[in-house]
Amino acid sequence: MKTSKILVVLAAALLVVALSSVAIGQDKATAQEVVAKVREAARTLSKTHDVAPFNRRQGPWVWKDTYVFAADCDKKAVAAQPITPELVGQDIMSLKDTKGKNVFPAGWCDAAKKPSGVWGEYWWPKRRALASSVIAWVPKEPRTSWALGSMTTRRPSRNCRG
Repeated sequence: MKTSKILVVLAAALLVVALSSVAIGQDKATAQEVVAKVREAARTLSKTHDVAPFNRRQGPWVWKDTYVFAADCDKKAVAAQPITPELVGQDIMSLKDTKGKNVFPAGWCDAAKKPSGVWGEYWWPKRRALASSVIAWVPKEPRTSWALGSMTTRRPSRNCRG
């Protein structure tokens, strides 16, 4: 009888650990979710031509552990950034990651014009935490000068194309 109670408690503990790790994993956006959300954002932007909603911290473009940002490729400036609004208007070519590498390397907007978009990796600081490696996917919205992007800390699989 005592052994069965121990087994039940042990099984319950394992279930709690397993469920909490699944819940934690669900709080991180996957590469597929990033691509889907950016495509949705691009459809919205092509209809509204308004980047203001992408600057809102509370809204559909901020989810899980990520968000959609926008760059104006004609002006070479950050057009929308809901988490770090002080970046809006800054020259995208001057933004450096925590290792000193350009976040938006030369030719970035041209590469984003590809139908599949462009994946890039950089180290981005997190508030109250160390920087983490971020993989960002960015396609350029074809009817505007804007490129929209989002990021994940999970590596995209080889078959995850824009």
